[in-house]
Amino acid sequence: MGVKAALPRYEVYLYTAVLGVAMAWAASWIVEASSENVNRKAFKESVKPGWHYFGRKMDVADFEWVMWFSTFRNHILFALTGHVIFAKIFSLLVPKIGIDGCKHRSLVFGLYGVLAVLVTMGWTFMGLILSHCLMLYSVALVKKRWLCFVAGLATLASIKLEPYNSWQETLVTGSFDLQDVLFYGGCGFTIMRCMSFALENCDRKEGSYSFLDLLKYNFYLPFFFFGPIMTFDQFHAQANSSKLSRKDRELWGITTKALLHLGVILVVDMFFHYLYILTIPSDMRLVQKLSDWSLAGLAYSNLVYDWVKAAVMFGVINTVARLDHLDPPQPPKCITMLYVFAETHFDRGINDWLCRYVYDYIGGDHDKIFKELLATLCTFAITTLWLGPCELVYIWSFFNCFGLNFELWVAKFFSYPPFSTIEGVMGESMGRRIRGVFNAANFWTIVLYNVLSLNSLEFAKMVGRRLIFKGFPFSTLSVLLVTYCGVQLVKERERNQALLEEQEAAKMAEKEKAE
Repeated sequence: MGVKAALPRYEVYLYTAVLGVAMAWAASWIVEASSENVNRKAFKESVKPGWHYFGRKMDVADFEWVMWFSTFRNHILFALTGHVIFAKIFSLLVPKIGIDGCKHRSLVFGLYGVLAVLVTMGWTFMGLILSHCLMLYSVALVKKRWLCFVAGLATLASIKLEPYNSWQETLVTGSFDLQDVLFYGGCGFTIMRCMSFALENCDRKEGSYSFLDLLKYNFYLPFFFFGPIMTFDQFHAQANSSKLSRKDRELWGITTKALLHLGVILVVDMFFHYLYILTIPSDMRLVQKLSDWSLAGLAYSNLVYDWVKAAVMFGVINTVARLDHLDPPQPPKCITMLYVFAETHFDRGINDWLCRYVYDYIGGDHDKIFKELLATLCTFAITTLWLGPCELVYIWSFFNCFGLNFELWVAKFFSYPPFSTIEGVMGESMGRRIRGVFNAANFWTIVLYNVLSLNSLEFAKMVGRRLIFKGFPFSTLSVLLVTYCGVQLVKERERNQALLEEQEAAKMAEKEKAE
């Protein structure tokens, strides 16, 4: 049914109340489990001293979050601050010596990036990165898409598969705490950017982009080690644009988002002292003792946290990019807002890359079953290589690939009579309610398929057994009821956004007519 299908206001209020009470109840179970088991032997490695005056310990099970806001914090702030200052000094000085700063600002960004990477990682790492760039640039000159893919994926496999990745890692001399993460991040994102450059060069009708264009694109420091990936066509157009004027209150918006990210970091830090959502799933003996609602809350909160982490990490980097007049990929869509596999992604940059060069390129309008199947198989094959082939990644890729195709199969099935006839007869509101039931079930398949990549296969299987089999019918139906309420609230938000967009489009049309 249409996205503008409305529900009675009292019904929406009821959904809000049910969802709020249920989430508070589930959170209380997790708080209780965290407080009562804080001194378990299994918690010693991942629950460390925190707020001493409040008598609270802190969940530090996520090494990535701890690394970003302890080991990485000073290095990242120093490097990104240097990037902003370097760009600002350049913008102030070049007009005085008669140089067009707009035309050369991408070169300045790239120059600072090269110097920062060289100082951080050394000559050997720089040589390795340049060898990747030079090889894929040479392939790009041939202008054969299949050859670019073969060369790019083979290069990516060289840092994801043994023994080639270990051999390349030994080339990087020296030893410091961040070396492994920076090595794999810098190499992986470099290869994906080089593939984007090569594929865009294939689509260019006249001539080829220069090797300098590739270097300026690859060594833009905010994106270099950690992403997000911005496709070459977008970066090249934005970084070389001569129109650098800002919209009204744009700087205020950038500052507000930066402060918002700081606030989110503090909120997450507070939650880690009361909700041990990352440590509890690793102790399967404790998990078996928890209620069905606790397990459902744990699975859901783990995915919400993963979104928050991605939103904060990319948000900090994107703030710097916006100061440079770039429009970087947006943070991923929160799991709370998802009820279809087609919008499930936790890295918008990688998702944009895959959609542009693989998924949309092969799948077309995504309306034909066999083309969609081929597109999803190719997409998840590349995703599996990007994540690093292993049993857990294989399982994650298979189920998400299946879910994406199953949605199309179900949509096709219900588009034929008598289902299409019945849908046309019933009102839009009733159609929205019926679809909400299916979306609620779909939401939990998304949760189960993705929670295994965040915790473990054993935890995902435990949640599935308890909610689907052992908890049937009470736990199963009650969780689906709460999820249904959440889905309807998301649909209501989407309806309001659609109405606002329609009103703005109407205003723009009237303005154009008046002019």
